[in-house]
Amino acid sequence: MSSDIPPQSPEQSRKPRVAVVFGGRSSEHAISVVTAGAVLRAIDRTKYDVLPIGITTDGRWALTADDPERMAITDRELPSVAQLTESPDGAVVLSADPTSREIVYTEPGAVPKALGDVDVVFPVLHGPYGEDGTLQGLLELAGVPYVGSGVLASAVGQDKEYMKRVFTSFGLAVGPYEVIRPREWDNDRDAARRKIADFAGEHGWPLFIKPARGGSSMGITKVDGFDGLDEAIEEARRHDPKILVEALLRGREIECGVLEFEDGPRASVPAEIPPVSSHDFYDFEAKYIDSAPGLVPAPLTAEQTERVRELAVRAFDAASCEGLVRADFFLGEDGEFVINEINTLPGFTPISMYPRMWQESGVSYPELVDLLVQAALRRTTGLR
Repeated sequence: MSSDIPPQSPEQSRKPRVAVVFGGRSSEHAISVVTAGAVLRAIDRTKYDVLPIGITTDGRWALTADDPERMAITDRELPSVAQLTESPDGAVVLSADPTSREIVYTEPGAVPKALGDVDVVFPVLHGPYGEDGTLQGLLELAGVPYVGSGVLASAVGQDKEYMKRVFTSFGLAVGPYEVIRPREWDNDRDAARRKIADFAGEHGWPLFIKPARGGSSMGITKVDGFDGLDEAIEEARRHDPKILVEALLRGREIECGVLEFEDGPRASVPAEIPPVSSHDFYDFEAKYIDSAPGLVPAPLTAEQTERVRELAVRAFDAASCEGLVRADFFLGEDGEFVINEINTLPGFTPISMYPRMWQESGVSYPELVDLLVQAALRRTTGLR
């Protein structure tokens, strides 16, 4: 077992222990590793004990090196949890007993070793098996507080269909969309194509074909007609068997961060994602590889700024979110805001829009990390 495992402080002088959990089984594994590196670099070690725990692409929980420099994108190469673990067979187990928050490390042929209790988990997982309520449910069962939204809000935030249904029920405007469920495509592809054709007839081309439960713009294709439609559907289905078909919304892409303070959620200054000339849309490459810059703050009028900040908090409350959210909007040519989606665990690298918006709002990256941990420590698990 690695000698780098940090010993827990004596109980009488113990600092809160934060387990930063990252990686995971989704296609956003590498971005989660990058985010974890930034969090590990920023968290106040004089205030917290920190335990980095990586989840491999096959789902194994592992102790990893506490080495943020190895978690960055280097020469366009994406990092992984496997590169950070010393033992290929060692595993971390979180007790499911809510009266104990103990972490245990096991290796084949060795006696399991208790690593002490965890006071709060800081999950920086993106996508399924981490951001969608599954990890949150595990932590609820274990009785361990955690950063971010609970089971319901996490699930709603991950599933773009039900997210839009929730927003609509709360009076928030959403763009036109259609859903192709797994059995529709599996059982009658011609009927599914006709459904998309009817949608295109009403709203026009191009359309965006995307996984219903995905992130980081992975699996999204912009299609200008029926040529390439099947390929776009199959690409989306590589990430999620349920797909979303969205009409093109003409307007400006505006984002706004929401952060939970002791007196409730507040919105950051908004940002704008300008058109990226080298990319067809704001895809994964533009976000993380080429690092297309956003405008922070967004060049909006005072009235527009106030309006989008109000809508961001309304979206946060509509989905019963906690901790943090990035809310994404389109400002249409008619001057009205349409909400595209929320992200309950948004990109959190230093160049990501969420921390940049809060930096411009007067909250530095280390302060942001601390506020999120403190919000988690204030909450208890269970119904609330």
